[in-house]
Amino acid sequence: MLRVENLHKFFGANEVLKGVSLEVDKGDVVVILGPSGSGKTTLLRSINFLETAEQGTLQFDDLHIHFPEAEKKQIREVRMRTGFVFQNYNLFLNKTALANVTEGLITARKLPRAEAEQIGRAALQKVGLGDRMEYYPQQLSGGQQQRVGIARAIATNPEVIFFDEPTSALDPELIGEVLAVMKKLAREGTTMVVVTHEMSFAQSVANKVIFMAGGVVVEEGTPRQIFTAAREERTKQFLRRINREVEYII
Repeated sequence: MLRVENLHKFFGANEVLKGVSLEVDKGDVVVILGPSGSGKTTLLRSINFLETAEQGTLQFDDLHIHFPEAEKKQIREVRMRTGFVFQNYNLFLNKTALANVTEGLITARKLPRAEAEQIGRAALQKVGLGDRMEYYPQQLSGGQQQRVGIARAIATNPEVIFFDEPTSALDPELIGEVLAVMKKLAREGTTMVVVTHEMSFAQSVANKVIFMAGGVVVEEGTPRQIFTAAREERTKQFLRRINREVEYII
């Protein structure tokens, strides 16, 4: 369905992605783990052309793109076929939850307002915000704002949704409500690529786990392979550190 090969991304002289490859099949829930600075977010943003990669190719079904030579038409097609859930919500503060969800449908996809609002209402109902459609972001909790972000992504009926650390900006007690929505989407067969530090989500929901460090894919496999039988010492170090942090919090 979606294949990235040999992706390189520089910020100045700093090479953040050093030949990363990734393959996502229809229905996959791919979780990308790794320490801060490993290139996880940059990978997602490069695939969706929110960053411009210097090298690499993207195969998206019958669409083939060389990243540095991507044309506007190709970028638009990728974005029309994907959804993106941002770490910090990226909502319009002067628009209601419903208007945030419908804005892209009306302006980018040229849907009639009535049709867009019907889709938007259904999406907000799906994420448990049927009673918050006319609320503004400042009237919503962080978890509710992120669920608006998820509703905005699913409203476009994307072939794949990218989640960039969707719970990292939330207070601990609000994380569960967002993860519950994501688990529901996974059960329904939604194709998802998720950058997260939520180990329980990765273990219980993902069918593929990728561990990145230093701008490269160190190891990938099933959750069972990564969490109970990791081959690479760098992966083991990361998991030991995460486990110690969890034990300390508890």
